[in-house]
Amino acid sequence: MFTAAQLAQELQGEVVGDGSVVLTGFAPAVTAKAGDLTFAENEAFFAKAEQSAAAAILVDGPFTSACKVLLRVPNARIAFARVLPLFFPEKKFPAGVHPSAVVAPSAQIDPTAHVGPFCHIGEEVQIGARAVLQGGNHLGDHCVIGAETNLFPGVILYSLTRIGRRVRIHAGTVIGADGFGYVFDAGIHRKVPQVGLVIIHDDVEIGANVTIDRGALGPTVIGPGTKIDNLVQIAHNVTVGEHCLVVAQVGVAGSTQIGNYTTLAGQVGLAGHLKIGDKVIVAAQSGVMHDIPDGGKWLGAPAQPDREAKRQIIALHQLPALIRRVHELEKRLAEKAE
Repeated sequence: MFTAAQLAQELQGEVVGDGSVVLTGFAPAVTAKAGDLTFAENEAFFAKAEQSAAAAILVDGPFTSACKVLLRVPNARIAFARVLPLFFPEKKFPAGVHPSAVVAPSAQIDPTAHVGPFCHIGEEVQIGARAVLQGGNHLGDHCVIGAETNLFPGVILYSLTRIGRRVRIHAGTVIGADGFGYVFDAGIHRKVPQVGLVIIHDDVEIGANVTIDRGALGPTVIGPGTKIDNLVQIAHNVTVGEHCLVVAQVGVAGSTQIGNYTTLAGQVGLAGHLKIGDKVIVAAQSGVMHDIPDGGKWLGAPAQPDREAKRQIIALHQLPALIRRVHELEKRLAEKAE
């Protein structure tokens, strides 16, 4: 629990009202109870918050209230993200290796790390300080896990995978599986051995059931700060830049390069060997077949610059009326000819 004044100091904001009021939880206005903090980022939300049982409201506008304590901050949504961990701290994992874990003799595990039940740690694996393997994790030979990285249950790392610091990888994700590489030879699809690796840089978060393939020769790379949603497929030798957002069900084919601060919305598909620039936005369900320059906003299948694609969509919606007009004109011309 915190006082309103303590939270305001933590969030670099100010209290409007009684700073000594004690806040014991955080909840949306519709379910808030006495002692809770709630938040409002527009007038409609603020009206609901004022009518709720909450003791205080987190705001960033010029709101005033005769019945609620306000915590005024520069940005309510950012403050919301910063305050939630205070009320809902993550589980702490004790240092040590569970008796059921299988650890190769050559593995190096920092004494502050946590290795949960039924983990398998291969030869010459390195696990950094305060790293967490929650349980049922498999780390192939020569994997490296940075400090404070958290692998949720069932995460599988194939050999040679390198994970940076403060990385979070959610349940069921597989990193370092073979890339999809074959050549047609004498009537069969002959497998091209995949002998590269995967490098995940610092502060990356990867959702559940994601697959990131190892490079055929060199690495597949995920840049610092990038966030990958659930059910994403990233193929061999792809490079994803810094602080990108990759939303659910995106598929990126092999050897494509993605710049920094780029967003791929849900179900986007990228063909292989493309170059996607910095600060690009690709709209949901788009199929990208060509390179995109820095700052581009593309949509559609095949994807095009958004203005061009929108003009085509509008024209397509007008097509039924145009067809009716043509039929009417043809009918009139036929009547005149008769």
